[in-house]
Amino acid sequence: MPSFLNRRAMRRPKRMRRSKLAYLWYGLAALLLFVSTSANAIPAYARQTGAACADCHAGAYGAGANGPGLTPYGMRFKLNGYTDTDGNGVKIPVAGQLVGTRAVPAQGQSTTELSEADLYLAGRVTDQIGGYVKIQTDNVGNNKYTTQLSDVDLRFVAKDLKLGNKEATFGVTVNNNPGFQDPVAALPAASQDGPPTVSGSLLNPSSSNTLSHRVIGASVYGLYDSDWYGEIGTYTSMPTSVQDHLGYSIGGDPGKLSDTGYFSFAYMKDLKSQFFSAGVVALTTKRQLPRTGPNEDLTDLGYDLTYQYLGNRDNIVQLAYFNILEQRRYASVPVSPSIPGLTAGERGIVHDQTASVSYTFKQSYGVTFAHMASTGTHDVVRFVPYGDPDTISNSFSVFWTPFGKDDSWTTIANIKIAATWFRFTKFNGSVTNVFGVPLGAPITNARDLDEFLLSASAAF
Repeated sequence: MPSFLNRRAMRRPKRMRRSKLAYLWYGLAALLLFVSTSANAIPAYARQTGAACADCHAGAYGAGANGPGLTPYGMRFKLNGYTDTDGNGVKIPVAGQLVGTRAVPAQGQSTTELSEADLYLAGRVTDQIGGYVKIQTDNVGNNKYTTQLSDVDLRFVAKDLKLGNKEATFGVTVNNNPGFQDPVAALPAASQDGPPTVSGSLLNPSSSNTLSHRVIGASVYGLYDSDWYGEIGTYTSMPTSVQDHLGYSIGGDPGKLSDTGYFSFAYMKDLKSQFFSAGVVALTTKRQLPRTGPNEDLTDLGYDLTYQYLGNRDNIVQLAYFNILEQRRYASVPVSPSIPGLTAGERGIVHDQTASVSYTFKQSYGVTFAHMASTGTHDVVRFVPYGDPDTISNSFSVFWTPFGKDDSWTTIANIKIAATWFRFTKFNGSVTNVFGVPLGAPITNARDLDEFLLSASAAF
């Protein structure tokens, strides 16, 4: 889930390409968008099911850029509409989270602050209705806070059905972040591993004018024979007035969407001590940005692969990879302001990829590494100064989660202590002077965007 730093990125100035200062902010925003300490392990779910947080999460606290992902048990809980229960009465579907951070950038001032406070309304409403709603309050600096409606996933589910002689589950999800509803949590919106980017895909929450939290959509989904998953749905962007009321700057408006379709299909195999999955995803839309402008056509096509070695839960290894290619037919063809007769291309592609590996010992101690790449078609008019949006980065994290397991002091609350290093090897198509400033002016290299982060999170 996006953290307080994501919110800063989503408020970046609208006309980014107009100055060096704007480019610098854009680079830092893309970096900070990756710093995520939010938890998916909601104690309300543990109280509801009677299961420990570690049953759903390999790291006992949750997924994210500095932690491993869902277990097969957690995937089933999500597919079942967050409705599974221990049958011991009604539980209040409320949980909270506090996050403190110490950020040390390669350039700039270090900060220490209470960065995030979250309220979760999450759990079962009836046997067939459940959901996940996160309300997030972020520290945006200078002791100022803003509150936003973050991820939403509301579900109606019909489970324990028979289709032929095979088990089947069917449901409907209403959500505001395409890919967040992914049961394997392999797509960028669910895994939080969308690469920092100058011009990324629609399915990457790190992209400018992201769809994340600014759209609303519904999908129907089904799981057949515990292995085969399919989903089809649509999205529309929220009015700018609604985005503003939900805490989002209208400068990040994704534009007006039409003819939008979303499709996902996956094969998932739970072998008890091991799990693997392979999935494909597609999102296509016509977009007007600005809303009174002409249409551009955007189509995302991608696939994801995951593997987990669970064993007896003492040593867990998780591997994940996603690859998303976006095809674009642009709404306009601007002319170069400096090269007479040169125009931008009518079409182009962007390409987002992330590969990650996590190791967790006794679901308490772990390490995660991710390699992220966002590339695109060479276009010197659209992507100044070098004509390439290519951005390559890595993250390395170690973490400790002492509670949330069957043999720990408590199974329904937890803390996480994490240290994460973010490193850029290329930004905006270059390793050096990434903003293309003139000779003699102070330059910014890709490595100057690196950052080290210490975080402490508590879920209760």
